[in-house]
Amino acid sequence: MAMVDFDAGLAPYAAHSAQSRGRKHAELAPGSRSEFQRDRDRIIHSTAFRRLEYKTQVFLNHEGDLFRTRLTHSIEVAQIGRTLARSLRLNEDLVEATALAHDLGHTPFGHVGQDVLNECMADYGGFEHNLQSLRVVDHLEEHYGAFDGLNLTFETREGILKHCSLNNARQLGELGQRFIDRTQPSLEAQLTNLADEIAYNNHDIDDGLRSGLLTMAQMEEVELFARHRHAVEQAYPGLSGRRALYETIRLMITAMTADLVETSSALLAEAAPRSIDEVRAAPPLIRFSSQMRAETTALKRFLYANLYRHFQVNRMRVKASRIVRELFEAFLNDPVLLPNDYQVQDDPMKQARKIADYIAGMTDRYAIREHRRIFSLDHF
Repeated sequence: MAMVDFDAGLAPYAAHSAQSRGRKHAELAPGSRSEFQRDRDRIIHSTAFRRLEYKTQVFLNHEGDLFRTRLTHSIEVAQIGRTLARSLRLNEDLVEATALAHDLGHTPFGHVGQDVLNECMADYGGFEHNLQSLRVVDHLEEHYGAFDGLNLTFETREGILKHCSLNNARQLGELGQRFIDRTQPSLEAQLTNLADEIAYNNHDIDDGLRSGLLTMAQMEEVELFARHRHAVEQAYPGLSGRRALYETIRLMITAMTADLVETSSALLAEAAPRSIDEVRAAPPLIRFSSQMRAETTALKRFLYANLYRHFQVNRMRVKASRIVRELFEAFLNDPVLLPNDYQVQDDPMKQARKIADYIAGMTDRYAIREHRRIFSLDHF
């Protein structure tokens, strides 16, 4: 059978699967798939990926069937990312794998779960969901006889790790070196980071309006939204309701992706990197224009003030904070409450990390049920 060139058509500065830095544990070539396609497939079949269906994006899972979850968010990031990668002749498979894996380590209850777990772990090394995503794919998934984790390629693991403290970076070897040297990851990793931003900026508008926590009049205060809303009114006079909203969001996504491709193309043409190594040594080359960056920043500030800190969302945050904190404290004080696999004898640091693994792996509804089992007198 003829060999398939999975890297055909890619730019010289893209991540070529044939030139991957490889996996921690050597494996035979995947044959009919590229190395990054194999990564994607392993991520999709992982337990952590399935759990994303029941983890909060903004609204708790049980608050409505149509709100985004971590799973649908990850799929939207992958879709936007692949489109951008194709336009820039980057590796779509790597972008897709990174997008689908980037939230695998996220706690239940969205960012509040992460913040509280980080506070609980302050004396035990802290908690950060990017590092936890890496921990999931490197250690916690149990699918293979030869190794722990999913044994993903260096490039996919690099893309998962968007942020990292210097202390943690020093413990990660080759993967953490770029945070020490202040160099860049692959263009695919840079692109996925911005695809993530495009996805959540736009779908949180949709979810916020659907929930009633945001109004169209409020959204008109945001220049980026108002401009495209008015364009829809001119193109479709009299159009209202959800169709008008979807048209507006569609135009916003189109504008953001077009701006990113145009700006990044110009930066790449100027820098003219000849390989992924030259990309790593250059400044960030996947960017929005200064105007679009200013407009997306204004949108994020608006959503933070009016949606993420809405009093009804704050009520959820308080409840979620209490659940995560009380679970952690109960497990730390009485590790016998944990399943046997999560109990560690005579090592407080390892025990705390096991508790963080257990809580981070919970879905929203599982965390709520676990809290009731431990604290409710109606559950014996």
